[in-house]
Amino acid sequence: MFNTPIFLVVLSVFKIIKYPLWVLYRIWFYVLVTLPILIMFPLLFLSVLKQKWYPYFFRLARIWAKCILIGMGYYWTVKRPEPLIKGQSYVFVANHTSMTDIMLMLVTFKNHPFVFIGKKELVKIPIFGFFYKRTCILVDRSSPESRKAVFIRAQNRIKEGSSICIFPEGGVPEESVILDRFKAGAFRLAINHKVPLVPMTFFDNKKRLSYTFFSGSPGKMRVQVHPTISTEQLSIEDTTEFSKEVFTLISNSLEADLKA
Repeated sequence: MFNTPIFLVVLSVFKIIKYPLWVLYRIWFYVLVTLPILIMFPLLFLSVLKQKWYPYFFRLARIWAKCILIGMGYYWTVKRPEPLIKGQSYVFVANHTSMTDIMLMLVTFKNHPFVFIGKKELVKIPIFGFFYKRTCILVDRSSPESRKAVFIRAQNRIKEGSSICIFPEGGVPEESVILDRFKAGAFRLAINHKVPLVPMTFFDNKKRLSYTFFSGSPGKMRVQVHPTISTEQLSIEDTTEFSKEVFTLISNSLEADLKA
């Protein structure tokens, strides 16, 4: 059956058209990233004029994220073992595999505005970078001074009632890597400020839209929010062990899903 002329012709046609389709799908993603920002620009601009107005920006950012995910044909499910405490600040961490991680993180939490800690290079992205620079805590990973400044800015945002979101891998790993080694920053931050840490696993983002250009497809995006981990009894000496504990938790979740 699989060697019949008809099947071979269909297979050849599919190989020819799939690459243009992937290119169009990727272009459509960038259109969806930009279009809602242009439509909401006046409201977004007003919401970043004062830091205390960040919760309003967060609501608009969630609308932006939903427009992108729905427009790309994604549907998401979130499993939570427990509700988060209203008014409590948290440090959110998740595995980093896709350009859609930011959007999925935004739709996962509704009542807990959080601030991303991210690399400063994203400021260069037109339009998106304008708001990214004004709402996120930027870090230059090559600069020790920049990394120190992150902790001060994060502390100020936590005091204002915001949570913090960090992808502890520090970047997107190679396609063959399921989960890259964690950097200590997120865990040191949570311990220093005695803020509970919430680990999460994103199972499907790499399939939906990885950093490999000729890839991507509509479909499901599953989020597992793991039990909150208290840092009240932890000291800075526990950072490495704490990081390993969370790494193992997320790694085991990913491996178990691959075997399922």
